[in-house]
Amino acid sequence: MTADRPRFTTDFGGQFVLIEPGNFFMGCDSNGATPCESPMREVEITQPYFISQRPLTQAEWVLVMEKNPSKFTSGLEAGLRPVESISWLDSTEYIARLNENGVSEYLGIEGWFRLPSEAEWEYAARAGTSSAWSFTGGDRVLSEHGWHAGNSAAKTQMVGQKAANPWDIFDLHGLVSEWCLDHWHEDYLGAPTDQSPWLDGVISNLRVHRGGSWFHESFSTRSSSRAKSSVTHTSDGLGLRLIWAPI
Repeated sequence: MTADRPRFTTDFGGQFVLIEPGNFFMGCDSNGATPCESPMREVEITQPYFISQRPLTQAEWVLVMEKNPSKFTSGLEAGLRPVESISWLDSTEYIARLNENGVSEYLGIEGWFRLPSEAEWEYAARAGTSSAWSFTGGDRVLSEHGWHAGNSAAKTQMVGQKAANPWDIFDLHGLVSEWCLDHWHEDYLGAPTDQSPWLDGVISNLRVHRGGSWFHESFSTRSSSRAKSSVTHTSDGLGLRLIWAPI
């Protein structure tokens, strides 16, 4: 996916790029992967969607919510750092405000904002790759592509400073872990084979977040790596990335 793919910029500064339908293998069955990443399965993405090229920034959050929950707010560049210290419920409240006037229109198409499903997140993160990260060279070149415990200087950094993945999306490996729609399941047995969020089979207030953060080691920033938190949990390593889905 290259720069000529459809994209748009919202009134609050978010830049979104089109993700086209396709198939991919989700999860990881290799030695060393965690049990929650298996069994690996083929997933079909049938509906196109637009994903934000960068994690949501503090400036974008404040424009809508009129307050900033983030820990790392010092410096002139703070507005371009990712918003963090937000719960899953905070994220859904933000999105509800974006959608409070009904559908929005971009590129002559109507749609609305939401969180990604796990499948949509991993499909966009992998960007057609099947390696542990969306680049070759393994964790020895991770610092060229993301912020993690080894290079973050113990804080978040401005979004979009590292190399984009092959589909022109930034900061998917580290910086802040990103909330998804799905309920947490201990493995992928019985998981959907399409892009829909996995919402059945458990009664729990745990939700999935993806990508790892600035304080995680490289293993947790892989494309298939998964984590969970309560819907009310906040952390200075937890943020979000938006989907805009056509209707």
